[in-house]
Amino acid sequence: MSSNPHSGQAFHELILGGARSGKSRLAERLVQVSGWPVTYIATATVKDDDEMAGRIRHHQARRPDHWGLVEAPLGLAGALQQHAAANQCLLVDCLTLWLTNLLLCEDERRLEQEKAALLETLPLLPGRIVLVSNEVGQGIVPMGALSRRFVDEAGWLHQALAERCHRVIFTIAGLPQVLKGPPL
Repeated sequence: MSSNPHSGQAFHELILGGARSGKSRLAERLVQVSGWPVTYIATATVKDDDEMAGRIRHHQARRPDHWGLVEAPLGLAGALQQHAAANQCLLVDCLTLWLTNLLLCEDERRLEQEKAALLETLPLLPGRIVLVSNEVGQGIVPMGALSRRFVDEAGWLHQALAERCHRVIFTIAGLPQVLKGPPL
C-alpha cells in the first residue's frame, strides 16, 4: 500500500462503501502509514442516540491517542481550511453524516452553502485529505421524500468530489477497489 502518494504535494482521496464495508478502517490505515501528523475530523453528533454514541466510541477506540480531533458537524470546509497543511493528513469521517446534519438544519440554505464551500475549497488545500462516505444509492428508492433527497444529495456530492479527488476507492467486504488514481 502506497504510504505517501505525491509526497509533499496535495493529495485528496474519496473512500466510498456501504455500512461496515471497511471504508473507515482503510482510511485510518492510509493516514497512519503516511508518517505525517493526522487530524481526524468527526462529523457525527450524538444528541439522544445511544446507538450512535456506541458507534462513536468504537471509532474513538481504534484511533491512536496522538491524532488530533476536530468536530465539524456542519462547517466542514472551514475546518478543512483551518487544519490543512503540507505534510499533514486530515481524515474526514463521514460525509454522509455531515450531509444528514445539513439536511436537518433549520436553515434550508445551509446545505447548498456548505456543499459549495467544500467543493470550492477542497482543490485549493495542501496536504493529504481522506474523505469517507457511505455509498447509499445502490438499493431501492426510499419511500419518504427526505430519504429520497438524502440519496440524491449524497450521489451528487460523491460525483462532484470524485471529479476533484486524486484517488477514489470503493470498499466492499473490506476489499478496496481503486476506481480512479494510483493503486494502493
